Amino acid sequence: MQWGSLSEFLAMGGYGLYVWGSYLVTGLCILIELFSLRKN
Repeated sequence: MQWGSLSEFLAMGGYGLYVWGSYLVTGLCILIELFSLRKN
């Protein structure tokens, strides 16, 4: 795929909210897991 601009890339064809939101949730879960493992 090719995007003409950064805003088109971030929009992901209208699914950007879902794509970037899932990356954010996954990243937060990984961070929480790492902190909880480090705490014990």
